[in-house]
Amino acid sequence: MEVDILEFQVPLENNKTLFVWDIQPSYTEAHIYDRLHRVFSSFGPLYLLKVCPNAPLSPPGFYALIKFYSAAQASKAQRRTDGRLLFQDSPLKVRLSSKQMPQFLSNGSRPLSHARCVDLANHCLGFNGWTSDIITLKELTNEEEGEVKEEEEEEGGGTERKLRFGCLLQLSFPHHGQTTRASAVVEERFTCTGPEVFLQRRCKLHRLVRERALVQAFSAVLLILLGDGKVMVEVKRTSDQLLPEDTEGVLQVNEFTPGEEEEDDEEEWDLTVS
Repeated sequence: MEVDILEFQVPLENNKTLFVWDIQPSYTEAHIYDRLHRVFSSFGPLYLLKVCPNAPLSPPGFYALIKFYSAAQASKAQRRTDGRLLFQDSPLKVRLSSKQMPQFLSNGSRPLSHARCVDLANHCLGFNGWTSDIITLKELTNEEEGEVKEEEEEEGGGTERKLRFGCLLQLSFPHHGQTTRASAVVEERFTCTGPEVFLQRRCKLHRLVRERALVQAFSAVLLILLGDGKVMVEVKRTSDQLLPEDTEGVLQVNEFTPGEEEEDDEEEWDLTVS
């Protein structure tokens, strides 16, 4: 039976990336995007789909970059779409990327953003296939700094404030009997010019710390795709993982500063293919 494993990490491997070209110029970019998404998402969840016009010195038309989470699904999509008409009256060329990743990237990994974690989990497990519960969410204070340093008057009339929140979250997969816990901390310094600004910042950090903790929890999850369409869930166990018996009355945290959200992969496209 064919088995594939998905992690909640940004797919960097070239065997998960497809290049599509010979797309006719008779359609708009939006129409091409929609048709390509319909075709290729039928093979599995997509991390990225981009459609771009050909270079100025090339014949009119478009090309596309498609990234899968699964190498097996990318390979299957390539075999079944290369040389097919799909949505136009001439065949498309579809190839796996042969780009060589830099050494420092090939051995590294980047967690998915909160939105992509949720999308991938919903796609593979369904909306009722997982749940997340907040165990602890509270404002943290630094006793060494003292309260005086938390509020400092600025020349413009505002007050420099610092907010720091910690969150402990439990991620559960009820149909698979798997549970994991993770935590995160967010911190922000800002100039407070009134109660409305302070309230807005608090709400923002509440959302960010919950999202960051969920990303941390998903980073320990493996989705095992079986050849018959079934999905199994496993949780990677590590020595520093937060377990229920270890977290009673304790909040262990990972530092996070607003603005460190994952950005879309905007690397230059090397159109070498296999």
